[in-house]
Amino acid sequence: MGSAYPKIRLVGLCLLLVLAFLLDVSLGSVKIPLRDVLNTLFSSSHGSDTTWVFIIKQIRLPKACTAVLAGCSLSVSGLQMQTLFRNPLADPAVLGITAGASFGVALVMLSSGNMATLDAIREVGLSGSWLLIAVACMGAGIVMALVLVLSGRLRDNVLMLVIGMMIASLTMAIIGIWQYFSSPEQIKEYLLWTFGSLGGVTDSQLISLSVVTLAGLTMAWLSSKMLDALQLGENYARSMGLNPKRARLVIICSSSLLSGSITAFCGPIGFIGIAVPHITRQLFRSASHRVLVPACCLIGTLLLLFCDVISQLPSSQAVLPINIITALIGAPVVVALLLRQKNVNVY
Repeated sequence: MGSAYPKIRLVGLCLLLVLAFLLDVSLGSVKIPLRDVLNTLFSSSHGSDTTWVFIIKQIRLPKACTAVLAGCSLSVSGLQMQTLFRNPLADPAVLGITAGASFGVALVMLSSGNMATLDAIREVGLSGSWLLIAVACMGAGIVMALVLVLSGRLRDNVLMLVIGMMIASLTMAIIGIWQYFSSPEQIKEYLLWTFGSLGGVTDSQLISLSVVTLAGLTMAWLSSKMLDALQLGENYARSMGLNPKRARLVIICSSSLLSGSITAFCGPIGFIGIAVPHITRQLFRSASHRVLVPACCLIGTLLLLFCDVISQLPSSQAVLPINIITALIGAPVVVALLLRQKNVNVY
């Protein structure tokens, strides 16, 4: 009976996910009835308002799909970080990995030439999308590898977090110097990007983002046994016949793809990576990553869709940056969970 509970919860989360997805497409400055949303998505749109059809297919549906990809990627990346570093406070943002991805994006957006803004990248199309993903993933991977090397020498979870924050501060300082010598148009474009948004991904970028995200999630799923072994320590992993260096390389590649690609197009979205793994462990009471990885995908997507609904302020023309909403919801969740555990070292 115990093994059936995770399956029941996963089915329940899937049903909630479908409902949240439909609500995200339906609600906004223009409220569209769910019946019309379903008709547009799953059947002929004849008879529906043409304006509603345009809003659903061209604006809200790509944004909701982006929320699904971002929720899966950030939550699974955070789960991998917490397991790899055996630290419940680890996530791509805290360890400076998001800052590394931001540096890669700044390399493109603040450079001189025709590809200095996201608008120019959108005009380039698919090749521009791959360029942005490549530099963001490289930046995230380099910072993660550096943090991993330093943490191996320190052997202290708290110091490792401090090192990650210092690397993030150093990276952002370099970006700040770069901004100081950039044109006002480039600075404005980059600052708007830092607020985070799920609505700026075009169809061609969504294809690129889906491919990279799927690759990262597949690697994370296939490395579940590695993560199970590493969470008990490297000595235990070696006794199980696992090569820790190879396992770390796979996890670095997977997490860099997930966090880097999302950061490239959606901006630095915080608190999803640190909050969702804790919520998942509390809900499923499992240490198996065969359960945690898909569960994190579902809960992360649910949380981000919920944040997106709030950010749109239904019946209002204003749209708040998604990063603000995730911080307002994620920060109290993390504090509450840590106070409940009364011990930050959950491994």
